[in-house]
Amino acid sequence: MSLPPVAAPAPPPSTVADTSPGNEPAGRRTHPATGGALVLVGMLLVALNLRTAVTSLGALLDEVRDGLGLSGAMAGLVTTLPTIAFAGLGALTPWLVRRVAPARVLVVAMIVLAVGQVLRAATESAWIFVLTSALALAGIAVANILMPMLVKQHFPHRTGLVTGAYTMALTLGTSVAAAAAVPIAHAFGSWRAGLGIWAVLAAVAVLPWVPLALRTRADARRATPTGAAAAPTRVRPARTRLGWAMAVYFGAQSLSGYAVMGWLAQLFRDAGYQPESAGLLLAGVTALGVPIALLMPAMAGRLTTLRPLVIWLSVASALAYLGLAVAPHGGALLWVILLAIGQGTFPMILATLGLRARTAEGTVALSAFTQSTGYVIAALGPLTVGILYEITGGWTAPIGFLLGALVVQTAAGLAIARPRYIEDE
Repeated sequence: MSLPPVAAPAPPPSTVADTSPGNEPAGRRTHPATGGALVLVGMLLVALNLRTAVTSLGALLDEVRDGLGLSGAMAGLVTTLPTIAFAGLGALTPWLVRRVAPARVLVVAMIVLAVGQVLRAATESAWIFVLTSALALAGIAVANILMPMLVKQHFPHRTGLVTGAYTMALTLGTSVAAAAAVPIAHAFGSWRAGLGIWAVLAAVAVLPWVPLALRTRADARRATPTGAAAAPTRVRPARTRLGWAMAVYFGAQSLSGYAVMGWLAQLFRDAGYQPESAGLLLAGVTALGVPIALLMPAMAGRLTTLRPLVIWLSVASALAYLGLAVAPHGGALLWVILLAIGQGTFPMILATLGLRARTAEGTVALSAFTQSTGYVIAALGPLTVGILYEITGGWTAPIGFLLGALVVQTAAGLAIARPRYIEDE
């Protein structure tokens, strides 16, 4: 089977000579023992971990509140932590990879995630629970930013396919953690098991990266026997129109995604569905997103312009929102399918991070700015929808807000649709 080509051209000669830690040439060949297959396995294992700490807590939040005596305000802080961590700590990742090889950073990130999950499951203190949750999320925040860079670095001619594979793994991990956390807690007789078990998965994700981290350290020593390597060219997406368009597109789609995940089940319950059925309809959005996550980046890599994808994904979301406003009960399955298609903007924008940069340095800078700024915007979604729902007592105003966000998302998507590169701006 032939693999999809990547729209981005090969890096110019001036970028190929950069061998400083974290900035190896995008097309470098990897050692057979620690090469492409091991990197791919490592990336998929990391991707499985990128939401488990979030969705397992969401499934067990009531039990955690009772067990630790969390106040309503503290529970709200815990549920807001992911976007805060992803926005704030993710922005530090380019600084890290300019000083330490990405494989070594990823080893530390997964260890931090595993330790944070163990500690929060073991504590009896509400505040320590919050702090250790932040520790776990710090590992996820760094890994979020690194993944597009690693795709660009190790699989420069298979960007769409590999991005689709790791995004599918991310979606699968999200769904499994949400579905399995409560049964695991019941099986062991404690919510602590339902949260702590995912530390094992994070520990397993460390294993493929250890030989890669050791090799990059040896390569760095051989590459600089008499002095430091030349500093990589700094890329500052905040000073470019492309950087801001990417951030707004990512932020608007994440805003809608978090709002849907947080409130869709309640909407279906208000429409007359039993809680179990409402939960299954919500799970359907995530489950249908698994194959879409695999296909969407590959499609983005094949197209010379993303304009058709941007438009059709927006149309699917708009029809879903309008359907939820008019006939939330009768057309529920159709609206779930359309929502799942519309949420395909997430894997598409992840693939676009690699398609809009020429180098690994450009990719990690663009990824950090896009995701850190985007998650600040995303934090407004569930909060605003909740406020509007409480004030109006219905779903017309919240859905109107999501439609307005979709207009902004579409405009930003059209701005990033044509091929261009962050380094050129």
